Amino acid sequence: METIKKLYEHKKKVCHDTEIKPEMIEDFVEEALNIILPGSVRMQFLNYEDFELYFNRHLNSTDQILNHLKLDSEVRLKLIENYSLELLTLAKKIEVDATALLEGDPAAKNICEVVLCYPGLFAIASYRLAHFFYGKSLTIFPRMIAEYAHNKTGIDIHPGAKIGESFFIDHGTGVVIGETAIIGNRVKIYQGVTLGALSVSKELENTKRHPTIEDDCVIYAHATILGGKTVIGEGSTIGGNVWLTQSVKKKSIVYHKSEVHLDVKDRQFSTEELTYEI
Repeated sequence: METIKKLYEHKKKVCHDTEIKPEMIEDFVEEALNIILPGSVRMQFLNYEDFELYFNRHLNSTDQILNHLKLDSEVRLKLIENYSLELLTLAKKIEVDATALLEGDPAAKNICEVVLCYPGLFAIASYRLAHFFYGKSLTIFPRMIAEYAHNKTGIDIHPGAKIGESFFIDHGTGVVIGETAIIGNRVKIYQGVTLGALSVSKELENTKRHPTIEDDCVIYAHATILGGKTVIGEGSTIGGNVWLTQSVKKKSIVYHKSEVHLDVKDRQFSTEELTYEI
C-alpha cells in the first residue's frame, strides 16, 4: 500500500497544470473543423438555426476547456469572443489551402475529396486552430491540438510555426515543421520533409532554431532543412532527399545526386549499361 501511495503522489506532482483530457481535444477539433472546413461533406446543417446552435455549443465546449486551464473568467470571456470572430478568418484561410491542394494535385477531382481524404488539409486546418490559441500565450491546449492532428495524420506541425496562405502538403506522412519555422505563401511540401533545428540544446529555446521558407517554394519528399539562419529564397525548388544547413538564393534549384548500380547474374548487358544516375 505504501508503494501505491508514493506512486499516486508522484503522479500528482509530475503533471498538475491541466485537467484537459485527450478526448476533449478530439471533440474540440472535430467540432471546429465541422464549422470551418468548406462544404457540407463532413456535417450537414439543415438551416441557419441548426448551424447557429452547433456554433454556440462549440463555443460553450471551448469555454469548458479554457476553464480546465484555470483561466480567469474575464480572460476566458475575451478569448472566446476573439475565437468566435477568428473562426470566419480561419474558414477563409483554410478554403484557400483546400483550393491549393485541389489545383496542385492532379489526382484531386473536387473540393469534397480534398476535405474528406487529404491528411494535409486536416493537419493544416488543425495547425491554424492551434496557432490562434498559441498566439494567446497558451501552451498545453494548442500543443494537444497539434498532437491530435499528428497522431491522426503523421504530420507534426508545431503551433508556434508561422505559415502563410495557400499552403500545400501532399501525402504528408512524416512531415515535421518546428516551432520557429517561418513559411511564406504558396509553398508546397511533400512527405517526409523536415524543417528542423541544428541543435536541440535547451539553452536555445528562446531563439530562432528552424528555417525560413520564402514564397512560392517547392520542397520534395524527404528533404531535410535545418537551422534558424537557413533561408530558402523565394521561388526555389528543393529536390528529394536533400540535406541543407545553409541558405540558398531565390529561384535556386537544389538536388541530391546519387548513383544506383544494378548487378544481375545474366551478363547479356555490360556493367556500364546497368548503371543509372539519379
